[in-house]
Amino acid sequence: MVKRRGTAPEKHLLGEQAAWMEATLERFRRLVPGCDGWWLRARIDRHEELSNRQGLVQPMRRVTRRGVMITLLAEGGIGYAATSDTSEAGLRRAALSAREWARCAASLALPELPPPAVIEEEGHYDTPVQRPWHTTTIREKLELLQRATAAMEIGDAIIDWSASLAYRCQDQLLASHGGGAVRQRLHLLFPGLKVVAARGAEAQQRSWGGNNGGWQGGLELLERRDLPAIAEQTAREALALLEAPRCPDGTLDLILMPDQMALQIHESIGHPLELDRILGDERNYAGTSFVTPEMFGTFRYGSRLLNVSFDPHLSTELASYRWDDEGAAARKEAIIRDGILLRPLGGWTSRQRSGLPGVANARASAWNRPAIDRMANLNLEPGDASLQELVSGVERGVLMRTNRSWSIDDSRNKFQFGCEAGWLIENGEVGELVRNPNYRGTSSRFWRNLDGVGDISSFRIVGTPNCGKGEPNQLVPVGHASPPCLFREVEVFGGEE
Repeated sequence: MVKRRGTAPEKHLLGEQAAWMEATLERFRRLVPGCDGWWLRARIDRHEELSNRQGLVQPMRRVTRRGVMITLLAEGGIGYAATSDTSEAGLRRAALSAREWARCAASLALPELPPPAVIEEEGHYDTPVQRPWHTTTIREKLELLQRATAAMEIGDAIIDWSASLAYRCQDQLLASHGGGAVRQRLHLLFPGLKVVAARGAEAQQRSWGGNNGGWQGGLELLERRDLPAIAEQTAREALALLEAPRCPDGTLDLILMPDQMALQIHESIGHPLELDRILGDERNYAGTSFVTPEMFGTFRYGSRLLNVSFDPHLSTELASYRWDDEGAAARKEAIIRDGILLRPLGGWTSRQRSGLPGVANARASAWNRPAIDRMANLNLEPGDASLQELVSGVERGVLMRTNRSWSIDDSRNKFQFGCEAGWLIENGEVGELVRNPNYRGTSSRFWRNLDGVGDISSFRIVGTPNCGKGEPNQLVPVGHASPPCLFREVEVFGGEE
């Protein structure tokens, strides 16, 4: 990929976005109606996506969305309104609507919600970027994707192959009657590869990145990787899976690589610990949680090797930020320490409702969505074992990587997950490739069987761009980081023939 300086159009665009947010805030401050408190969230989201399928350039996707969310505390209630019309007339209409909703909420004696935290500080955060998105042309990015797709065409059994590259930029300003305002600009990058191989009735898929990865940062993160070489290896593994035997059935030891650990952390730790779900807010849509408020501080979630943290400060991880969408300052917190459950994933509002500790993880997917409790960067801390040491401790087991399917019950307890590829481990050595590897378990028992955690050399930052939750539904990027991990006595099985 050709390396160039930042272009003037990009600098102009970012400056225009900042000017729009500041002007919107000043207009709102002049016209805010009488109330006991107000909060304003102005946001702009830009999304560009390029893709190549089977050597053919696909239509480019480019989306820009911007607007504001207004929250008013008035007459004993809290009201909300969102608008994309940020003229004085548009802001006034939205503010009066929010005040009316606040009055209605109070008159209907709805359960009292605590107001958001008052923003009193001034601050600014930008994703560290060495090479901005627009320092290479669209043509140059498409040429990179063309080289990647060409590298996948290594046999007649390859029936579908594609490469993609997506970019998101989120600009946000949060302010309140406290006089403060905090501003953030986040840059996210999502490269992806996918290959499908088939022979007769057998079809296998291998992928890299996409829904199983992404980073916060600039093109420098992509330039550190040889995308065509990764594409060729991905295709070779898809072909090899066609000839691989079926994954064996049985109670076996299991090593999960970081890309599958991300899914395991996400589904069986992240979602069960979201505090609004524990309080019942998600019951109507995405279910509840087997975790109850009484468990925090005493419940053994996993073995003594399990240490999980909320860490919003790993700069290249997808959900890194300095403030959440309620304006709370974010800092690293221990969620599980030595296997004991310490705190839920709950933002300011949920913490006030429950009296439990939490973290700064109230997030919204867009300007017209409320902030709710969401996973952000949820990481499993590294241990002291190398990957080879994990493998050498297994007499018979399977190493699995790259999520293919997932199923988990409404309380986020019983689960069944499938991976794209597995490798048998026998007598401490990695052996042959196996196809259709799956495993199942229950959350707490599974984590209590954790018997080995990889060291910092095997620690990898991964994540997902589209975690869904809430009504109306909200999709947000979530970061996970983990080393490989060893679990004992797991129910492993091969997929159906």
